[in-house]
Amino acid sequence: MGKQTNIRLDDDVRAAAEDRAKRRGLSLQGYVADLIEADVNQSRAAFMAGAASFLAAYTDEFDAELGEDRYPGLPDKPAETAPKDAA
Repeated sequence: MGKQTNIRLDDDVRAAAEDRAKRRGLSLQGYVADLIEADVNQSRAAFMAGAASFLAAYTDEFDAELGEDRYPGLPDKPAETAPKDAA
């Protein structure tokens, strides 16, 4: 079970959010939680894709500096998209 978080919304925003939640068959709490989770997961996936691209782009420099493959199994080229379950 997660921790409770309180937020303040002005009346118009709250009414619009309640309407959207209702159309999705969710409580306001569930709607807000889904929005936050989607934002966090999107940011995490973007970060992981960027990190993988960076590592792949500098593989030769890392190998020259470290002298060995410390991360066997890392793809030779950057992933087109981050895996759905990234981090």
